[in-house]
Amino acid sequence: MVEVLQFLYEYAELIYLLLLLGAIFAIRQLARGRDEQRQAVFGLEKELARRHTSRAAAALSIIGFLALTEFIVIVFLIPALPALTFRSAPTLQLGALPTSTIPPQLLETLNASTPASTATAESTGCIPAQIMITSPKAGEEIRGKVTLMGTADVPNFGFYKYEFSPAGVELWTTVQAGNEAVQDDELGAWDTSELTPGDYLLRLVVTDNQGEAFPACVVPVRILAP
Repeated sequence: MVEVLQFLYEYAELIYLLLLLGAIFAIRQLARGRDEQRQAVFGLEKELARRHTSRAAAALSIIGFLALTEFIVIVFLIPALPALTFRSAPTLQLGALPTSTIPPQLLETLNASTPASTATAESTGCIPAQIMITSPKAGEEIRGKVTLMGTADVPNFGFYKYEFSPAGVELWTTVQAGNEAVQDDELGAWDTSELTPGDYLLRLVVTDNQGEAFPACVVPVRILAP
């Protein structure tokens, strides 16, 4: 079930596009069926025209139902899921390495070879008063359970989530999500005690109520041993 929801969320734009193309095709078929009904002379012709119209109307109804289902999943269902639901479904990007294939020694090597150290690193993509992580700060060293502070408040707000990835590896794992806007307050918590010490990226992703995600606010941090 989690994999299905993750698929619907990650490929929402493609799904909406396919449904739109299907709706356009169904509308054309519906219009053609009605034209056939008006032009039909014999009873058999009229019956065939009615069947074409009914099929097109049924297809249009199914497409509308699927579009409504996708909208409900993206806007209402996913933001309401508990944080643990997302942890089992990290967002993979092109070139990402599975977590299970990165031994601690290799991860430490990757962190050590990262061009920008957390001591001089800066946050990127943040929008003041809209999408911000104010704590932890860029380059800060953290350990154990950390409280995240910041802002997730954009026009037509839908929901927010925050994720982490080892520095130098595009492998994002969602920690927690929320469906209420936050203005310079607590976003949630992050337990780093089970992560391998090293450099990580923490990002805040905010999505509007149409399922469109804003550019993420990314903050580099260094995790210390508990």
